[in-house]
Amino acid sequence: MSAPVEMQELNEAECLDLLRSEPVGRLVFTERAMPAIRPVNYVLDGRDVIIRTTGDSWSRHVADTVVAFEVDRIDNETHTGWSVVLLGTATVITDVDTLVRVTDFRHRPWAPGRRDRYLRIQAGQFTGRRLSFTPA
Repeated sequence: MSAPVEMQELNEAECLDLLRSEPVGRLVFTERAMPAIRPVNYVLDGRDVIIRTTGDSWSRHVADTVVAFEVDRIDNETHTGWSVVLLGTATVITDVDTLVRVTDFRHRPWAPGRRDRYLRIQAGQFTGRRLSFTPA
């Protein structure tokens, strides 16, 4: 018989800690009136998520819209894990001082090609859940 598991809601500080632990998340937005999801590399800037992308991609449709950003880690063997979702507004970063500050060469995008457009997801609401074993 397997050990009992418990679903725990996470507070904002716990969500931010978990967001810092992963290099890839999923950006969720609307494209041609349909849901769209893109896996992207990201970095945190305070409470906000920063994504580098191309200027001629889907990113031009995302600017100034409400989006969701999801990050998770799941253990298939133990059936435990966590998920964090941030809801916020995506904006294009154009301020040079901000661009210099958020550019982190240790966290380069994995996708090939030039990534010279920076999107900020201004955090509005965080939700997070952790599925873990119940202590005996």
